[in-house]
Amino acid sequence: MHATGKARPPRSVEGAMQLSVLDLVPVRTDQSTSHALAASTALAQTADRLGYTRYWVAEHHNMPSVAATSPPVVIAHLAAHTTRLRLGSGGVMLPNHAPLAVAEQFALLEAAHPGRIDLGIGRAPGSDPVTSMALRGAAGRDDRDIEAFPDYLDDVVALMSANGVRVPIPNQRYVLKATPAAVTEPKLWLLGSSMYSAHLAAAKGLPYVFAHHFSGEGTAEALAVYRSEFRPSDLAPEPLTFLTVNAIVAETHDEAMALALPNLQMMARLRTGQPLGPLDLVEDAQSTVLSPQGQHITEAVLRRSVVGSPTEAAEQVRALADEFGVDEVMVNPAASAYRGTDPATAPARDKTLELLAKELF
Repeated sequence: MHATGKARPPRSVEGAMQLSVLDLVPVRTDQSTSHALAASTALAQTADRLGYTRYWVAEHHNMPSVAATSPPVVIAHLAAHTTRLRLGSGGVMLPNHAPLAVAEQFALLEAAHPGRIDLGIGRAPGSDPVTSMALRGAAGRDDRDIEAFPDYLDDVVALMSANGVRVPIPNQRYVLKATPAAVTEPKLWLLGSSMYSAHLAAAKGLPYVFAHHFSGEGTAEALAVYRSEFRPSDLAPEPLTFLTVNAIVAETHDEAMALALPNLQMMARLRTGQPLGPLDLVEDAQSTVLSPQGQHITEAVLRRSVVGSPTEAAEQVRALADEFGVDEVMVNPAASAYRGTDPATAPARDKTLELLAKELF
């Protein structure tokens, strides 16, 4: 932790490492939704003070361990409690929403916090099939909206612009805008974990973020395709990308491993189709015995995560940046907590950001 407690600007020296944060607003077994939001608010303030570049929140639905169901709502809350960070979505799952609704939400956020809003957009449902049906069916949406995803991207961009979109109505000049008098626009990013998103981001000239924290497979290939096929646009004159990674950093390697265990076990349950609950506390995870398949999954997830002491973690982050040719890494601080921790706090998540900043800034 920096002794002065003053906010630090992001690193702007050419070639210097930039760090950002991805937050799913995790809910531990000892927390209510209110507790989880309070802990994430404090985490965003820590990132703001330490000089992290951006802070993104995800969109997931009907998951006991994730409170981030509505990115624009969480972004508005966090923006009001921070001063410098870029706040954004990692991401809005566009097939779940009407493009105009997304454009309106983020145009309004940008108007309230000019120059601080990122709109990261993804194609995945962010939920299970039943929840997807509830989200999309009530709005008259179905899988055709997934097929129309590239067109919806164009719609969002046009609707957020100062000129808006001219609607072809006979004998009438009708212009549709997300906001009546846009001065600045949110920064648009395309999120993905497959070759589809890499090809699409390149074709549309969009900044691109690969979900290395979730997939971890095909990262190098996707980024190579994106860079080789990139077509310059008004949104990005050249390829612009970074990647995400799970990170748990503590004073010692063993402590980091203990704090990482609940999230590793949750990923194993997710990948094997087991029922999910809130994120376990460390003591409960330590007493859990996984199947051989579950243990294999945790080991695979661990290999593509940043876990360890400050020195070890900094080396892992630098190695990731070098391997994939990026100068910004977005960390998902995935540490849990010990029994008796104040439920409105997430000290191990705060510590991860503090220790990484001390080593890399």
